[in-house]
Amino acid sequence: MCPDFATFPVNSAYLLNFSHAGMAVAPCSASPPVATYPVPLIRSPLFPLRDENPTLKTPVVTVILIVANVIVWLYVQGAGYSERLLGESVCGLGLIPAEVTGLAAVVVRGEAPCALGGLAFGAVFTSMFLHASWLHLLGNMWFLWLFGNNVEDVMGHGRFLAFYVLVGLAAAGAHVMSGPGSVIPTVGASGAISGIMGAYLLLYPRVRIQTLFVFIIFLRVIPVPAWLVLILWFALQALTAYATSSDTGGVAVWAHVGGFVAGLVMVKVFVDTKLIAARSERARLNSQPQDGYPG
Repeated sequence: MCPDFATFPVNSAYLLNFSHAGMAVAPCSASPPVATYPVPLIRSPLFPLRDENPTLKTPVVTVILIVANVIVWLYVQGAGYSERLLGESVCGLGLIPAEVTGLAAVVVRGEAPCALGGLAFGAVFTSMFLHASWLHLLGNMWFLWLFGNNVEDVMGHGRFLAFYVLVGLAAAGAHVMSGPGSVIPTVGASGAISGIMGAYLLLYPRVRIQTLFVFIIFLRVIPVPAWLVLILWFALQALTAYATSSDTGGVAVWAHVGGFVAGLVMVKVFVDTKLIAARSERARLNSQPQDGYPG
């Protein structure tokens, strides 16, 4: 018999619940409640549209990651139009903290939205490629493209891929630690994207970002330095993390905080000094007068 999903407080636009794959899960016809990694700046009045920061190379890995997330959403999760596929993907591939910590054994039968006892540590990785809705997917992919291409530009393709996975794992770890007994499954790429945003803050703090400023009904596009956009976002995530419980579903803000901090800490290990020098040289040449005319 299916658990009563309605008893779990969840915002269906942003939340998904997960169990783990590789086991005989009997998914219900309705989708379970979920804790998600939603659009990273969804709570901020500043929504980044584009940065004034051209790249030297094609961001191959960034594009591959975006394509991979879209394919998973379309073919594994049924693009959100099939409750069966969405529920199976969430309960089969999402991250449930209680399974990772081993506390799932003490959960009273019927209290969990998904059958427990499946893919524990593997779901830490697979959950990074799952989403709860079209808005969730498109928002995350927008931020992955906006911030990821320039971070990849100074790391190189291989290092950037390793960095993305590691900060994503760190984000998932922070979420598990914030609620080790939680049976609410978690999905979303923005834990890893938050790590990219932390790296961007250290690499390009003064780059101008064309940003949509939203205040009630007032809308305006304004240039804002990256440090302001990113520090404001992080402050909002940290405040929200201290004010909410990870056991009730909702936005996985501790994953955002953990991913961002991991990005700050690890970025210097992964940057390629030759690529940084190449970007600096291009910037120097672009600032010089061209064709004999004064700049």
